[in-house]
Amino acid sequence: MVDLGDVVLDDPVGESLRGRHAHLARRLGRAATYLPGVATFSTVSTDPDPAEWADLAQLLGRGELADMFSSPAVPPPDWEPVFVLEGRQMVWSGGGEAGTGVVELGADSVPEMLDLVARTRPGPFWPRTRELGAYLGVRENGVLVAMAGERLRPPGWTEISTVCTAPEARGRGHAARLVRALAARVTARDERPFLHVAEANTQAIALYERLGFKTRKHVTFRGFRIP
Repeated sequence: MVDLGDVVLDDPVGESLRGRHAHLARRLGRAATYLPGVATFSTVSTDPDPAEWADLAQLLGRGELADMFSSPAVPPPDWEPVFVLEGRQMVWSGGGEAGTGVVELGADSVPEMLDLVARTRPGPFWPRTRELGAYLGVRENGVLVAMAGERLRPPGWTEISTVCTAPEARGRGHAARLVRALAARVTARDERPFLHVAEANTQAIALYERLGFKTRKHVTFRGFRIP
């Protein structure tokens, strides 16, 4: 049974852009997307009409990617599918201790963060993505080897994202440490953590389940090329 408090998770991009990420939004009519360099996610209403899709196309530009995240809305037939990825949305159910041995990553850490993302490919991360929320890392001998951060922020919730560890530093519990540390920060604000994970990433799903996350629903991530 779905809690009334988690209905906002059905449209996490839209809820974030209308709320705590409004200062990072570009908007035209009811269509909205993030500023360049922050994130590529876009949103439309639950039942968009052709004019709303036209607004999103104008907002993004010809030939650009409309990253619809988990929105089930069906775009115009001439919008070319670019990717489809099956995934799941998981919510934290409590438990566990706060992670230790992590450091806060500021603007001066962006080059290292981009390098780590390029090596591990945890999902989209851009030069300004860290503006979405707090990002934490683990350093070994001064080198950034693992990180995770806060991304979408619908009311009452914060998404944990970009969980990644360099190949040479895996198996040392860094991902668990970072997720626990972020979960502790989120709950200290009287919010609940949630996250998204690719269905094929069974190892990550198992880790998140051990850390107290439970599957809320299965989702499909989709992107389209604007003609």
